[in-house]
Amino acid sequence: MLEPDPNEQDYLRQIELLALDVVGAAREEGWQAYGDDPADATRMRRSVSELARTLRHHHFEDDGCVEQDRPMLHLGGAALFEPGEAEGQRDGYRAGCARLGVDAREEGWALWYTWDHQERAHTMVTTALEATRGLLDNWARGRDVHPAQPRRSQIRAVIRGWVGPITLSPSHARTKGLGGC
Repeated sequence: MLEPDPNEQDYLRQIELLALDVVGAAREEGWQAYGDDPADATRMRRSVSELARTLRHHHFEDDGCVEQDRPMLHLGGAALFEPGEAEGQRDGYRAGCARLGVDAREEGWALWYTWDHQERAHTMVTTALEATRGLLDNWARGRDVHPAQPRRSQIRAVIRGWVGPITLSPSHARTKGLGGC
């Protein structure tokens, strides 16, 4: 049985993913850059560079572009942990906060999934909600972006292992054979 033709949104998403693949391949070959093209650049190289400039990620708070003095933190995934509207959701949120060892906050928490220097998995509980929303928005579009290391004041707890359901970063999903960019 033939698959139905994709709707316009799926078609545009597929084109965007293929364009990201082209830019990624050029970067892996070592010739793609976001700056000006060299004078001897071929038409193909100029086109791919223009494509790369057009596909740049959506910027968000703590994306590392402005805070260049803070190192980037590669994440395996992230999640927002918020109280919800219904009483049952709020009860689950409070129980989850107790499990994480943090106070329940009206705003909720961001959970960042990363590794320590010995490659052990950890869940970082942080107040970086807007950065997490920016990450999740970019990841939903296949853009493998990662945040700047959070400030110490933004980190409330670090728990061994990955706690709870998560959205994988595109690069981590790819290393696990689950797709990704």
